[in-house]
Amino acid sequence: MAKQLIINQTLNECRAVLMENGEILDFLMERSTEGEGKVPQVGDIFKGIVLRVLPGMQSAFVDIGWEKAAFLYVDDAYIPTLEEQREMAEKTKKMIESQVRVGEVIPDEFSTLNESVNMRFRPSHTTIESFLKEGQEILVQVAKEPISTKGPRITRQITLAGRHVVFMPFIEHTGVSRRIENESERERLKNILDAVRPEGQGIIARTVAEGQSQKTLKSDYNMLVKIWKEIQKKSEKSKPSMVCYRDLNFIQRLLRDITDEDVSEVIVDSKENQKEVDKFCAKYLPLIKGKSRLYDEQAPIFEKYGIDMEIERAISNKVYLRSGGSLNIDQTEALVSIDVNTGKFVGRKNLEETILRTNMEAVKEIAYQLRLRNCGGIIIIDFIDMEREEHRVTVYNHLIDALKKDRSKTNVLPISGLGLVEMTRKRTRDTLTRVLCEPCPYCEGTGRVKSTLTVCYDLIRELIKVLGKATGTKVFIYAHPEVTARLCGDDLDMIENLEEAYGKSLQIRSENNYHIEQYEIFSQEF
Repeated sequence: MAKQLIINQTLNECRAVLMENGEILDFLMERSTEGEGKVPQVGDIFKGIVLRVLPGMQSAFVDIGWEKAAFLYVDDAYIPTLEEQREMAEKTKKMIESQVRVGEVIPDEFSTLNESVNMRFRPSHTTIESFLKEGQEILVQVAKEPISTKGPRITRQITLAGRHVVFMPFIEHTGVSRRIENESERERLKNILDAVRPEGQGIIARTVAEGQSQKTLKSDYNMLVKIWKEIQKKSEKSKPSMVCYRDLNFIQRLLRDITDEDVSEVIVDSKENQKEVDKFCAKYLPLIKGKSRLYDEQAPIFEKYGIDMEIERAISNKVYLRSGGSLNIDQTEALVSIDVNTGKFVGRKNLEETILRTNMEAVKEIAYQLRLRNCGGIIIIDFIDMEREEHRVTVYNHLIDALKKDRSKTNVLPISGLGLVEMTRKRTRDTLTRVLCEPCPYCEGTGRVKSTLTVCYDLIRELIKVLGKATGTKVFIYAHPEVTARLCGDDLDMIENLEEAYGKSLQIRSENNYHIEQYEIFSQEF
């Protein structure tokens, strides 16, 4: 089906959306900064210096020149020998053949490497402190961008992505994207890659490599090898904590990673971006050449295509379904929880049909929101309880189908007896909510504050302690206006009783700049 790539530029912010039939398949954005403040992107390569090695966590922190140290886990830090790779690849192959898989895995392009080869080549007896020392200079690549308060996650197992293939200088492997399902095509590509790949190195055919000639794939591979040689030369000359390679710029990465022959047009609202698109497509993407169009209408481009409204929905905790039902989506540090509710939808025939229709509609919206919000990690979906087993199977199968549009790898377990779906989704960058929003400074990100009545009772308990120790005749109370209004109104009897019991005069004052939970109590000493 025809797709559209829509790119919006506003000063230093560039936003892009891949759409199909009016539905957002992918949303990406970048706010450019220059120099040392530039956020490390997935694929960037640095010459780092080891700051700390933590044997208790089998990990290390590495300075790559950013404000936060990068995290390096032991399995990502170990570079295996060729013999270790071949031995582990054989063991992994036997293990995969014998294991029973629970749930459904929907792969991304690199699943062939993660599952078939298993990049954890490290012998079990080898610890991080045995091969990594503090002060050691190492070449590392960003595997996961900084998320929330965490620094970037890095690896020493470098991969370089081209348009059609991925090159791995340290891993011996030939792979084909699992999203290419035709077995004869997979075999053809594997034979081509085996002929291209030298011993001791690896190459993976990306999804867009389907149907491409050996000449095209070899040309892509040779370009990546050339880039790798330039990186090696630069790393030898560079000082520690310096960048050795930046991945393509934002526009180029969009065209390389999320476009295919189904893209009918690339719509941009900036002449500079249109030139960048045309230049890149002319050199690397002949099928998309000439498909760019400059948007020059008065209405903003994202408003014209209804994208701004979808982004607003994506940063809200509650998403309404067309039937009247709703989704409650809560993102925490530990997991993402999604609760499905019938809301105003009451159905027509019976309860089971109403529940099934709501869950089926929710499935499509859940897959859409996960992509748009870039939710990752553990995800728990609480569907409305279904009594019939066939209804559970139907909803589960539709969820699997809906997730196939996602570029990220997902692993989905069947619906449990409690009506829950447990799944994971691979995440390499921060969520949309964290990118566009920040924690509320008033509630400190909790989403709630103490009620006025609760604060009043807290204040009264503290006041009784002060009255018991006060030697003066007056006690001053400073609090938020809503709290003082409550003390002087409905709870006035309580204040009068305390004045009478302790023989003190209570002076209540409102402070407009106080937080609702803030108050101060002190006595006037003579």
